[in-house]
Amino acid sequence: IFLLYAYLGPYMPGMLAHRGYDLKRIIYQTYLTTEGIFGTPLAVSSTYVFLFILFGAFLDKTGVGRFFIDLAFALTGHMRGGPAKAAVVASGLMGSISGSSVANTVTTGAFTIPLMKRVGYKPHFAAAVEAAASTGGQIMPPVMGAAAFIMAEFTGIPYLKIIISAAIPAVLYYLAVGTMVHFEACKMGLEGLSRSELPRAREVMVKLYLLLPVVFIIYFLVRGFTPLKAAFWGIVGTVLIGIFDLIIQYLLRHRDRIDLLQFVRDMIQAMAEGARGSVSVAMACATAGIVVGVVTLTGLGLKVATLIITLARGELILTLFFTMIASIILGMGLPTTAKYIVLATMAAPALTKLGVPVMAAHLFILYFGVIADVTPPVALAAYAGAGIAGANAMQTGVTALKLALGGFLIPYIFALSPDLLLIETTASSAILAVISACIGIVALAASVENYLLTYCKIYERILLFVAALTLINPGLYTDAFGVAVLGGIMLLQHLRRKKEGQVGVSV
Repeated sequence: IFLLYAYLGPYMPGMLAHRGYDLKRIIYQTYLTTEGIFGTPLAVSSTYVFLFILFGAFLDKTGVGRFFIDLAFALTGHMRGGPAKAAVVASGLMGSISGSSVANTVTTGAFTIPLMKRVGYKPHFAAAVEAAASTGGQIMPPVMGAAAFIMAEFTGIPYLKIIISAAIPAVLYYLAVGTMVHFEACKMGLEGLSRSELPRAREVMVKLYLLLPVVFIIYFLVRGFTPLKAAFWGIVGTVLIGIFDLIIQYLLRHRDRIDLLQFVRDMIQAMAEGARGSVSVAMACATAGIVVGVVTLTGLGLKVATLIITLARGELILTLFFTMIASIILGMGLPTTAKYIVLATMAAPALTKLGVPVMAAHLFILYFGVIADVTPPVALAAYAGAGIAGANAMQTGVTALKLALGGFLIPYIFALSPDLLLIETTASSAILAVISACIGIVALAASVENYLLTYCKIYERILLFVAALTLINPGLYTDAFGVAVLGGIMLLQHLRRKKEGQVGVSV
């Protein structure tokens, strides 16, 4: 489509028109310059991205994936609706090192979805929880679906600064999904699993050493090492920890012998899986490079930015809204790296032209581009979960989008007030921004789920929704209004529930 756009420019309507280019010029731009196929996206994917995907494959072979699931169930499995909350935690942990929301859904969903169905969640809801939670992994540091490395090259912002800024919004996204899950469990009266069915927390915690490779990477990045060197030493650390784990399992009599030959086979398989995963990302980046080449050649990025600003009449809130819609549409069906590249060239300029900080603008478009994975009609992560759950694909997609709605406030908050991103802020301002976001998340989740302490009246849902919207722009008056509305409705519902003789809701 983009190649045709470059060729058929004179026939395009309105401001999308351009003088047009012949095939020779188009091929030269996309194939023989550094602004096409062999541009920044492919260069980054063949260096940083490749090593971090390889790192994730090595981690998986050392048992980190199973450890994440056991840890999540040990911590939350006994709570109300426990398997769903465990799915949120496990998917967040797995997503932090995974490069694909679909792969994350399939990996953790194979274990969590059947357990959610067992405690009473409907199949489509169980699949939707896993899809929404797995999708959030693409904005969770340190890997962020490999988009963080390309973002560093596109913006010139150091990789370490990007993952620090992305940390709080990512955690808040999971808080939003977890809150929606909790309200749904309360509505349905679902209980958690019995302690006897869950891994013992003490036994799981003994294996915390499996996370040392991730600690190694963070340590090396903080010390000023390049992401390339940090990933290399992370892989070395993973192999050493894997050998250490074999010895520990043998000493604890969990294994009959130390099978080094099988360990070597696992490491070779990890290299093969890492290479296969890297090839798919490289292909996506190369294809996205064509988009970058055409956008650069025709000036389409600035035209789209101008169009968005014109439609919004220069109003920042409306510009953010239209950019959100564009990001979701353009992000449908694309891998995380490819969707970021497309959005960075076509959607982000609209925000930066209105004064949104570069970091906030690029995280905004990445956030909503990622949410496209749970947005019908092309909700790939939701459809993957539906296959595991045996649920209707479209119903799962709609439910997954509903679960992600609680997190829709977060990008607006950090775009309007970058305190959440820890950009040129103070500790007190950042804490206040987090508190505002948390209040807004709870209010919006309660409004969407129609439940807070008990079922909401219509006017309560409306007030909660309005309160959530006002908290988009943190400030004294908006925060006071949000707290007053949320606190007032909680008091009303507490009194109403007490009058009706309902028992207090546990977590």
